[in-house]
Amino acid sequence: MELYLDREGLDRLCQAIIVQAAKDYRTALRSLKKNPNSGGAKSTIREIERFFRSQYYESLTDVDGEYLVRKLREEAR
Repeated sequence: MELYLDREGLDRLCQAIIVQAAKDYRTALRSLKKNPNSGGAKSTIREIERFFRSQYYESLTDVDGEYLVRKLREEAR
C-alpha cells in the first residue's frame, strides 16, 4: 500500500504536529502552575521545548521556536 501526500496534505500534517505540541505545552504549563513540584509537567515542558528548538521543528515551519515558547509562556501567565 502506497501512501501519498500532496503539498497541501503535508503542510496540514506539519501544522497539526505543531498545534498539538503547543496544546500539550499549554497543558503542562497549567499543570505546573497548579502543582509546582510536578515532575511529569516539568519533564513534558523540557521535552516540548527541546522539540521547538530542534532541526526537526525547523523543517516543519518557518515560525521561530524561541518566539513560540515565549508567546506560550506569556499566554500561560
